[in-house]
Amino acid sequence: FCYRCRAFIFVLTFFLYASFHLSRKPISIVKGELHKHCAPPNEVELNSYKEYAIQIQPVKKLSNESQCGWEPFDKNNYKQLLGTLDYSFLCAYAVGMYLSGIIGERLPIRYYLTVGMLASGLFTAMFGLGYFYNIHNLWFYMIAQVTNGLVQTTGWPSVVTCIGNWFGKGRRGLIMGIWNSHTSVGNILGSLIAGYWVSTCWGLSFVVPGVIIACLGIVCFLFLIELLFKIVLQSSKSYMNGTNKFGVQKPTLNLKETNKLQDPAMQCLLPDREDCTVPLNHNFAVNGEGGTRMSAISFIGALRIPGVIEFSLCLLFAKLVSYTFLFWLPLYITNVEHLDAKRAGDLSTLFDVGGIFGGILAGMISDRLEKRASTCGMMLLLAAPALYMFSAISKMGLEATIVMLLISGALVNGPYALITTAVSADLGTHKSLKGNARALSTVTAIIDGTGSVGAALGPLLAGLISPSGWNNVFYMLMVADACALLVMGKFLVRMINPVIGTFFSFFAPI
Repeated sequence: FCYRCRAFIFVLTFFLYASFHLSRKPISIVKGELHKHCAPPNEVELNSYKEYAIQIQPVKKLSNESQCGWEPFDKNNYKQLLGTLDYSFLCAYAVGMYLSGIIGERLPIRYYLTVGMLASGLFTAMFGLGYFYNIHNLWFYMIAQVTNGLVQTTGWPSVVTCIGNWFGKGRRGLIMGIWNSHTSVGNILGSLIAGYWVSTCWGLSFVVPGVIIACLGIVCFLFLIELLFKIVLQSSKSYMNGTNKFGVQKPTLNLKETNKLQDPAMQCLLPDREDCTVPLNHNFAVNGEGGTRMSAISFIGALRIPGVIEFSLCLLFAKLVSYTFLFWLPLYITNVEHLDAKRAGDLSTLFDVGGIFGGILAGMISDRLEKRASTCGMMLLLAAPALYMFSAISKMGLEATIVMLLISGALVNGPYALITTAVSADLGTHKSLKGNARALSTVTAIIDGTGSVGAALGPLLAGLISPSGWNNVFYMLMVADACALLVMGKFLVRMINPVIGTFFSFFAPI
């Protein structure tokens, strides 16, 4: 029964958070439609002018819409304006994430996540309504992005806390590596859905994902169970009250066993072969139903957990690279491969396909080696040369671009996926917490919130640097990747020291 429940929660949270990324992706697809690359008519040969005019004319001509895009993004400073939209969303997301984890630990996850998903659907659709109501005010789109960024912070701490409560450390890297592919699946679905309408009615590229995440918010409210303890406790109450429907004889429990059963800290969420031990020196808060709950950890207390600061800074730079690809890759492909917005969006999904395999591979390796930091360091070390090769080889043709998209996606998203899932769950249940599992949401929010600062900086820097050439954007990404590697210096030294010791011992005299 518990294994079926785990499988259900695994699938449910997978699609719940995939819908968050599905609703974030349209902006990167629509950028190619908000600003179209078109030449002045006098630069077009007369015999091809009619063909040129057909290509630049939108299917639905609205007032104040120029032949080079959607006002105000049809000007020469369009990259800065589009970068501002990205920065508005990601900056709000980064600020909100620090508060989200603290709030989420003090509210029921099911209600908190449901409200966040419904609000995310509303503000995602709000951006698309600008098309239907012919809105050309930059502030309207910025407000839609800021509010959407704030409410979307409810998602990650909630789903990671929920999945962390249901799955133990045994194969956490592999399980969460597979589970974290929801990020790439959401990006792929978002690209395909947004790309379907981008050239004909780009407003629907936002409205449809908004409706999808809102509908899944209702599913969350109806079916999400945040703790296995609630099922076990409910079943135990039924037995103790003699109300089990199968007529099984009520078990006899002594006082000590009853207290254990009602104590959420003593509920083992792992398979029987894994130990579940909890120290006795916990602070508990009494809830309204007479049960007991551990007191939530403070923000400063979470920062004191060994490894939280280092992995938070590492994620800052890793997420900077990942989100720059997320928001700017379709436009880069449009410029380099000279494809339309729909084809560029479809091709960009290959980066996320590579990310799926990268996340799973990182989880498998970290489980096998039992070294999360070493796995991250190894993939970050390989990512820098892969980014350089991508910038050079992608200009050689479509086939080379496809290969490098898959490789870069795996190496860039592998460490990002591992830190945001398995590492966050490990640190949220660190031995220094003495069994207090309520720290998981706060730790997750701190790590992902710090990473979101990088996610906000990446697209902004890309918008500022790209006018000087796309090569400079890739140099910026390589520097960020090197910084991610350096901030993990303490863990890497621990990894290298045994290797150096083995090397010298081999040459030592017998």
